[in-house]
Amino acid sequence: MIALSHAMVLAAGLGTRMRPLTDDRPKPLLPLEGRSLLHHALDRLAAAGVTHHVVNAHYFADQVAESVAAHDAPGRLVLREDVLLETGGGITNALPHLGESPFAVINGDAFWLDGPTPALDRLAAAFDGAEMDALLLLVRTAQVDGEVGRGDFLLDPLGRVRRPKEREISPYLFAGVQILSPRLFREAPPGPFSLNVLFDRAIEEGRMFGLVHDGAWFHLSTPRDLDRAETMLRAGMLTALF
Repeated sequence: MIALSHAMVLAAGLGTRMRPLTDDRPKPLLPLEGRSLLHHALDRLAAAGVTHHVVNAHYFADQVAESVAAHDAPGRLVLREDVLLETGGGITNALPHLGESPFAVINGDAFWLDGPTPALDRLAAAFDGAEMDALLLLVRTAQVDGEVGRGDFLLDPLGRVRRPKEREISPYLFAGVQILSPRLFREAPPGPFSLNVLFDRAIEEGRMFGLVHDGAWFHLSTPRDLDRAETMLRAGMLTALF
């Protein structure tokens, strides 16, 4: 169990699959339920007790900075990337601002509804630094309204994750919410790289775990996904996900 104090929101991506909605703004600034996805993420982190919020920015970085400034979350910092550093490079670049303890990372387009206990609180309660370098929030593919492909991960009885083998179907998707240990980034490569590089090493070492979400989660990849999510939220259609 840990107490979260630091967190990062990944908001530097190009959002190409969400075009034309992202022709004039970054994906995390798209609205859902009258509030930007970025502000929803900052809301959740602040409610979880986070006191230091880092947001990276590249595409329409000025808009991201203005949006962060307009939020009242404590300890806000925007890191502008002149070159897109991808997920792994972006977090590595932010490490000096993320403290020495495990920290939360949320994808800037992640949107979920909590179950009986907030997802971030569940992750913090389940995180064991002696055993884990990463703890990911996972959702069941059967409960996702949208494209799931072959899924992302499988879980063993102890909660360790692994990737699917060839022709194997995975029952879980990564929800874009996680707690990571600074240890995960030891010997991280310089420059842009995918976080999957470090995930693969953590999986090999048996130090990457998953926690299954017990609320609703929305797959937001295309304009249709966003419209569908808005419709479901307004109409109270969440029972269709379970």
